[in-house]
Amino acid sequence: MPDYTLVDHADAMIAKLDDFDRVGVDTEFMREKTFFAELCLVQVSTGDKFYCVDPLNGDDLSGFWDSLMRPTWVLHSGRQDIEVVYQTARKMPASLFDTQIAAGLLGHAPQMGYATLVTELFKVEIPKSHTRANWSKRPLSDAYLEYAAEDVEYLLPAYEVLAEQLDRQDRLTWAEEDSATLLSPALYDVDPFLAIGRMKGARNLRGTRRAAAARLAAWRESEALRANRPRQWIVKDSALLELASTLPSSVDELERIDDLSSGLIRRAGNDIVSAIEIAKSDDNDYAPPRPPDESQKALLKSMQKRVADCAQSLGLAAETVASKRDLSAIVFGGDRDSKVLNGWRRELIGEELLTLL
Repeated sequence: MPDYTLVDHADAMIAKLDDFDRVGVDTEFMREKTFFAELCLVQVSTGDKFYCVDPLNGDDLSGFWDSLMRPTWVLHSGRQDIEVVYQTARKMPASLFDTQIAAGLLGHAPQMGYATLVTELFKVEIPKSHTRANWSKRPLSDAYLEYAAEDVEYLLPAYEVLAEQLDRQDRLTWAEEDSATLLSPALYDVDPFLAIGRMKGARNLRGTRRAAAARLAAWRESEALRANRPRQWIVKDSALLELASTLPSSVDELERIDDLSSGLIRRAGNDIVSAIEIAKSDDNDYAPPRPPDESQKALLKSMQKRVADCAQSLGLAAETVASKRDLSAIVFGGDRDSKVLNGWRRELIGEELLTLL
């Protein structure tokens, strides 16, 4: 068990971080009942010291965040950690190194968990006994805090091992480049008018019904943001799809829609009807994606074969170089901003794929 320090007041960490260019970082958060994850604990490793910082005591954390953003962060599968910190502090670290990404670029299994990586690198077993803990409850037990500290105990040692191995194979810049993609605010900023992309079944709607679904999804997203509640707690996807399909024109007609509570109709019925009415004047030339034709299917298979051969020659899993989803977005969606066609992957395989296209 790591010998950790519980930091009740985050300002106490500012001086402790001054001498370090790299720190291990992990977070614990809760998101079952809220739209945004609630940050409940920040774990920081400086090498031989481990800190569990409590962000829930009402202190002004701006000084702590400023000091923590300066060093390079080492995380494992850090997207959710970056998301909760960014949405809490509206700040991001200057740079980061993701050990899951790095391990994948050395031929380890894609999406490898932290405990598995620690076992493979250091022959140490880390128990995962508190994955469903209520991290918002105070005081946190010693068992919870020990578990939290273990999640940063091996991050910096893992960095040293992985970075050395990557450097030997001229792949360290690959890991740094892929890790840096997690620092794009676009991954975490919420745009209500893009919410239609998350509504199951909406991609097959046409015309006014598609426009109505887009308006209703945006309305729900805004409501979820305002109330800080999960989307499905506001209105279920099935209810929005039924609204978009039937296009009710009055509050009274909303009573016929399954999964619309009377309370919601009283509170927001006029907003729902208004969104549907406005949608009738929106651009409604959207058409569902056409099924891929035989030439596209053949092209996708050819690309997958090229990627698989390339990955095998490097000792990597094919999805580490390019997943089927990445390639499908290029072939069927025309995505020329794909990671496969940019950065280190472009020279490795991207130019060849562009030639096929």
